[in-house]
Amino acid sequence: MRWPLIRAEVAEHSMVPALRPGDWLLARRTRRIRPGQIVLARNPANPGMLLVKRAARRVRGGWWLESDNPGAGAVDSRRFGPVPDALIVGRVLARYRPPRRAG
Repeated sequence: MRWPLIRAEVAEHSMVPALRPGDWLLARRTRRIRPGQIVLARNPANPGMLLVKRAARRVRGGWWLESDNPGAGAVDSRRFGPVPDALIVGRVLARYRPPRRAG
């Protein structure tokens, strides 16, 4: 059985101002998402790459995923089209920053 939660780190500026590089995300593994939610999905062009995007709308062929900050050179559905349901990994539940280590 797979753990129902997944953790991911934001690496790029594509979701600023909602998320910033260095933020950590806690997501629930599910394909049940709604427009407006932030999701984790596999990049259709490179399934080994995990994306953090906003589910904009349901379209034929899957979900239209967008960046909050497209000016940051973001890779989203504007570049690769709809994301099939099978590539949706989960819905983001929370954002956090790990505590800084002393020293």
